Amino acid sequence: MMADELQVDIWSDVVCPWCAIGCTQFLKAVEQLKGDVDVTIRFMPFELNPEMGPEGHNQVDLLAKAYNKQPAEVLAMRRNVEATGEDIGFPMTWQGEGEEPVLMVWNSHEAHKLLRWALTVDDWQAQVRLKMALFRAYFQLRQEISNRDVLLDIAEAEGFDRAAASAALDDEALSTAVKMEEQRALQSQISSVPTFVVAGKYILQGAATPEEYSGALIKLASMEAMA
Repeated sequence: MMADELQVDIWSDVVCPWCAIGCTQFLKAVEQLKGDVDVTIRFMPFELNPEMGPEGHNQVDLLAKAYNKQPAEVLAMRRNVEATGEDIGFPMTWQGEGEEPVLMVWNSHEAHKLLRWALTVDDWQAQVRLKMALFRAYFQLRQEISNRDVLLDIAEAEGFDRAAASAALDDEALSTAVKMEEQRALQSQISSVPTFVVAGKYILQGAATPEEYSGALIKLASMEAMA
């Protein structure tokens, strides 16, 4: 016997490669379980670089400084992550036209505002579509996901009303709400992403295979049925 529904809050950042990988794999698990355990997802905000200025920063240089490594070492690490992305069906290599631009790290606060707003005007599946579109825009197209016009273009392409999305980005209350949720994550000792909080109490962390995620969700659904 197991619960037939589970709510999962996914704490992640749109500039986090392991979040893109983990979320891609988790969504496969959700699809596999459909009909046995119906999983409802809610993406929650987690900013890896909350103090990042509007000018952004070269990713390789930023990580080299953060981890005390040479740029060549950081680039090799990134190529390994990109290979993993390719293997699981979410390529992170340059998918645009022309010469590959430098991969930058941008402030993601506005993107998280847009994601939170999406959940208030549509269902969770729409928020998932927007989240994955933001991942693709950042990793595959090297788009500046802190740029307002870029965000509005992405939202509009995913079926959201552009004017309403623009108003949401102007909403200071929405910004405050995002910061409060991020504070709640810290208080809950969520310090790395992706982190999956199942039924408000069980924690799964890091990127895994769809089979590992689905196995964990089945186990937790059984535990919920006995609670």
